[in-house]
Amino acid sequence: MTSDTPADTFPRQYARTLRYTVGAPRSFTVAPDGSRVVFLRSRSGSDRANLLWTLDTATGLEQVAADPAALLGGGEEDLSPAERARRERSREGSAGIVGYALDGAGRLAAFALSGRLFVTDLTTGSARELPAEGPLLDPRPSPDGAYVAYATTGGELRLTRTDGSADWAFAQPDGPGLTWGQAEFIAQEEMSRDRGYWWSPDSDRLLAERADDTPVARWWIADPANPGSAPAEIAYPAAGTDNAEVGLWVLGLDGTRVEVDWDQEAFPYLARVHWSAGGPPLLLVQARDQRSQQILGVDVETGATTVLHAEQDEAWLEVFGGVPAWTPDGKLVRITDEGGARALVVGDHAVTGADLHVRSVLAITDEEVFFTASGGAAETDPEPGWVAVGRISQDGKRLSWESANGEPFTSVTTAVHAAGVTVRSTAEHGRPGAVVQVGRDLPEGVVVDEIAVIDSYAETPVITARPVFRFAGERRIPAAVFLPTGYDRERDGLLPVLMDPYGGPHGQRVVQAHNPHLNSQWFADQGFAVIVADGRGTPGRSPQWEKSIAFDFAGATLDDQADALAALAEEFPLDLGRVAIRGWSYGGYLAALAVLRRPDVFHAAVAGAPVTDWELYDTHYTERYLGHPAERPEVYEANSLTGYAAGLERPLMIIHGLADDNVVAAHTLRLSSALLAAGRPHTVLPLSGVTHMTPQEEVAENLLLLQVDFIKRALAG
Repeated sequence: MTSDTPADTFPRQYARTLRYTVGAPRSFTVAPDGSRVVFLRSRSGSDRANLLWTLDTATGLEQVAADPAALLGGGEEDLSPAERARRERSREGSAGIVGYALDGAGRLAAFALSGRLFVTDLTTGSARELPAEGPLLDPRPSPDGAYVAYATTGGELRLTRTDGSADWAFAQPDGPGLTWGQAEFIAQEEMSRDRGYWWSPDSDRLLAERADDTPVARWWIADPANPGSAPAEIAYPAAGTDNAEVGLWVLGLDGTRVEVDWDQEAFPYLARVHWSAGGPPLLLVQARDQRSQQILGVDVETGATTVLHAEQDEAWLEVFGGVPAWTPDGKLVRITDEGGARALVVGDHAVTGADLHVRSVLAITDEEVFFTASGGAAETDPEPGWVAVGRISQDGKRLSWESANGEPFTSVTTAVHAAGVTVRSTAEHGRPGAVVQVGRDLPEGVVVDEIAVIDSYAETPVITARPVFRFAGERRIPAAVFLPTGYDRERDGLLPVLMDPYGGPHGQRVVQAHNPHLNSQWFADQGFAVIVADGRGTPGRSPQWEKSIAFDFAGATLDDQADALAALAEEFPLDLGRVAIRGWSYGGYLAALAVLRRPDVFHAAVAGAPVTDWELYDTHYTERYLGHPAERPEVYEANSLTGYAAGLERPLMIIHGLADDNVVAAHTLRLSSALLAAGRPHTVLPLSGVTHMTPQEEVAENLLLLQVDFIKRALAG
């Protein structure tokens, strides 16, 4: 579908469509019996409000299961501050139905809308509101479909009957700062755990988190543009300070309460919880320094825990999606770093080898495990940036790939699977968006018989990304190079260079997909050669590659940007006398670091929402990589930017949203003060009312234009 406004420029379209995600299908679930696929999608590429849809796998026909406009009577959504904060944590920018949960049969879906509770019968498509105390968060039906549990912004965990006959408080906070059934800030922001409670397979109990954030330091986020407004108070666990105290309880519908007992002093982080019919509940708990962790089994009658597996690592231990988990017959599934590779382990044996870098587990069947992986042996990879879905037998003897073209090396693929039905989403760099195919397993389990393709209503970008992928230099740094559309080397000569990295942990930018590269292509079309390089510390290569930045952000990540630039200049028309760098968040940190420490290579920088003082960033992320500030003060000093302020020789623009509660504006203000004290001119662009996501259309559009203008003037000077 094309834009309704033919005069759309890329910055306007990119901002308005939330990076072309509006109208694209997402959040897929296959019903346990394989009869239907459930998903979210808005009506068009210009409508941010998601509807709940189903696809009948027998016929391939789609139908609307819940329409927020109808349920709200055409009224606007009213989001609580807690829901807005939760969406900020999950980087959720859309509207309408943004999440849902199913009962055990996959027939009943529950979801929150405007802080109210709704359920829909997926067999009939009839939706209705249930009595509930709002504003509420994260409603989830019991497996038997008789109840829906939900959390409230007041800290309660409540239950309501799906027949509408009763609603009551199941667990109530007994003091300020306490919440039941909600993931705490650190879990949401850094562990990718947004759940705070889990139903038992028999629907008779719940595992519920009890979090107490009273030990956490309070910060205040002011709105300087509106001095009459009171600052917003947030509990922010900065590096070296106290975290929330997190416990776990087994709550029975018969009124019984049992506290789960583990060594919380040694392992305070509750990173993962899994409860299935394959065995007792599983917990993954981590030490504060994340260099040791345990997988625990829980006795739901007594709350006692048993150590099923323990791990240690000199650098840190990663947390992965989908594990730990049980197979249906009771074997433990996990992902671990073993023999220099990131391996999938089923029971006592690794079932993948050094040729794969396993990233997550997607589904576990009676015989197979579905997982995502990228190349583990970089020297043998034909292309950087591929991500594939593999399915492997539990003994590791049979591996096949769920990729659109039969090969795992030229796309980014993910999937969901249940009951012999697979929903596969595949993106390729030569095609906008992703193709979503629904297929049924054939007897051999290798080929998928296509049932349907789920349409995307996302707008077609007004430009086309043309990445050229390379492994750069001796370290074979994954890179993507973009030249201006219509560029002719003989006519146009060498080009000024714009490095466009994220460059940090959990931020892979070089991927075999189209839409993630549109921003870089647009900058290239303004007259630059743009380079995106994923140096050491970024995911997708090997444990050693990721962990080589331990205690040294400022060294390896910056060196790899400079080395990739030098290596690519041997092939591409790069003017090394005119090199700028831009980035956001960690990329903003890296951009500012580049002009402060390597002005010989980088001649201008735009740093968006940069971390400038790592003692101002949160515990779980910062201490994982840099250690505890009280134990390694020299590491924090060496990796923060303020100490390098006197060395600024190049033009630097710093951009920061004043409402950012992730990387707070104090980061930019402290760096600016240090630069001013050192007599170093620089530019600061404060964004009133803007968070870390910069969701406002006008802001997102104009930020691109302002950056181009600044970089062109800086390199011309």
